[in-house]
Order: sequence, then structure tokens, then C-alpha cells
Amino acid sequence: MSEYRPILGVTMGDPSGSGPEIAVKALTMPEIRAMCRPIVVGDGATVRQAAKTVGSDVTVRSIERVADASHEDGIIEVLDLHNVELAGLQFGKIQASSGQAAFESIVRGVELAQAGETEAIVTSAIHKESMNLAGHHYAGHTEILADLCGIKSVCMLLVAGGFRVTHVSTHCSLLEAIQRAKKGRILDVTRLTHEAAKLLGVAEPRIAVAGLNPHSGEGGLFGTEEIEEIAPAVEAAQAEGMNVVGPIPPDTVFFRMNTGQYDAVVSMYHDQGHIPTKVLAFDQGVNVTLGLPIIRTSVDHGTVFGKAGKGTARPASMVEALKLAAQMARVKRGS
Repeated sequence: MSEYRPILGVTMGDPSGSGPEIAVKALTMPEIRAMCRPIVVGDGATVRQAAKTVGSDVTVRSIERVADASHEDGIIEVLDLHNVELAGLQFGKIQASSGQAAFESIVRGVELAQAGETEAIVTSAIHKESMNLAGHHYAGHTEILADLCGIKSVCMLLVAGGFRVTHVSTHCSLLEAIQRAKKGRILDVTRLTHEAAKLLGVAEPRIAVAGLNPHSGEGGLFGTEEIEEIAPAVEAAQAEGMNVVGPIPPDTVFFRMNTGQYDAVVSMYHDQGHIPTKVLAFDQGVNVTLGLPIIRTSVDHGTVFGKAGKGTARPASMVEALKLAAQMARVKRGS
């Protein structure tokens, strides 16, 4: 019996960037077509132009409804929003029009997933400045998705094979990140990490919670956040039956996960979690938003403006994001 192929909504990303080209490259791979039924959510003309740019002979077909998709090999189907004027599109440039188009693709992608027409959303990169110019003032994808889904407690998970890192805070100053490292938030993120690890196929997740300060505060010599906030959150998670340890010094915890001691690490802030993940898998990591009522995975890189319109951007992260979304959708469905 063949493996179930979930329907994935793939948002186009910023049309001034390499997102559409990366999507075409990934969606024409036989291994991707064998595991899912992808539909691009965005502008059909932009995706057709991207196919020409990367030298693909794939047919790009515009559709108005998910139900109209045939999912045939050799065809990329685009739920066409008709929202990009190619004559005014500039590659590698910050444009309000591109920010608007990217935002509209996210909104439509979320609507489709919420309605059950797609089983997950896979997002291409957006440019925050372009979106802000278009009047959408968000720090990033995570905040947009939380707002659209009406959810307050979400967190970012980075996945690179068996390397899994969640974040207590992401897009804020380091000073604010320290202020956000509170027991309640750390416990929430630990719960989300535990649930996500199971969805990723880990039956009994072993989770480590990183410290905030050097040497996890060295008993209070270098800061008291570990004593006052992190350790109590770990104890509360343990009381709920989770296999959680910490706080573990942040300079060793990722090495220990990479050698198989843990299945996931809860990091305290953006760079603490991002730096080791990107050192390990710079263009192959996947960004997952936890806490949403829908499955969302994403590339873990920017818009790659420098390669836009040249057809040379690598699709590795998009490929991994599609694979992970398909896996999570199958687990959720029970297939």
C-alpha cells in the first residue's frame, strides 16, 4: 500500500526574492511529488516566470479552488491570487507591492488550512521591511500566523534531522529576551516541545532546557534567572510527567543533543537556538511554528535577494520543509 500523500499549501513568499524559484525547483523533484500533493498559493504569472528562470519545462497551471487541482506529474498548480504586476517587479529590491503579495499568500494559505482544504502550510521566505512598507507591521511569520489563528502562546521550533530546538523568545532585543524568560513561558514552550517531538515520531521525548547565563548562572554568581525561573519551570514540567532536565549550561547542551543525549532543547532566545542550528545545517534547517491549530513548516533562510532572478538559489531548506510537513500531516491523520 502506497504512503498517504497529504495536500500541502505552499506560500509563494516575497516575489522580489528567490522564493518562487526555490518552490519550482523543490516541487518538480520526484521525491517530493511522491510524498505529498503540493499547491502553490500566490501569483500564477510569477511562478511561470520562475519556472523559466530556473530552466524548468514544468507546466504551471492556475486554479481558483483547491478542489480543481489534478496533482498530475509535470504540473505545478497555483491557487492564483493574481496579485503581482510583473512589469513593476524588481528582483532583489524591497517593494511594498511585493510585501503585500507575500502577505496575501500567507492569509490565503492559512484560510485553506483552517478550512481543512490543505493539511499543512509550507511557507517561503518573506521580507519584513517590504511587509512593513505595505502596512503589515509584524516581526515575522510566527507573529502573523499567531494573529491570523487567534493564538497567543506559540513558539518557534528549528529542525535539522534529529537536532530540534525551540525558543522561549525570538524576534526581540536581548534585553527583552532576558525579561521574557519567565517560569510560565518556559513551561508553555516545554509543553509545546514535548507535543511536537511526538508529532515528529519521538515516542518518549527527552528534553533539555538550556540556561540563560554562562554556566547556567554558576549557582547565582552570574545571574539568578536559572534559580528563580528556569529550574522551577523544569520542576513543573517533570511534575506533569515529562522527561525534562535543566537548566543545562548553554555552551554544552547542544553538543549533548547532537550526540544523542536529548531529543530536543528549549533555548532561551533567538540566537542561542539559531546559531548552533545554522552551524550544523545552514541551508537545510526547517522552521516550524508550534501552538497553532494548523501545521506550519517553513524554510529557515531569508529571501535570498542576491540570487533572485538568476535561478541559482538552493532549494534544500524548502525540500526539507515539505518533507517535514508531509510527515507531520501523516502522523496527525494517523496514516
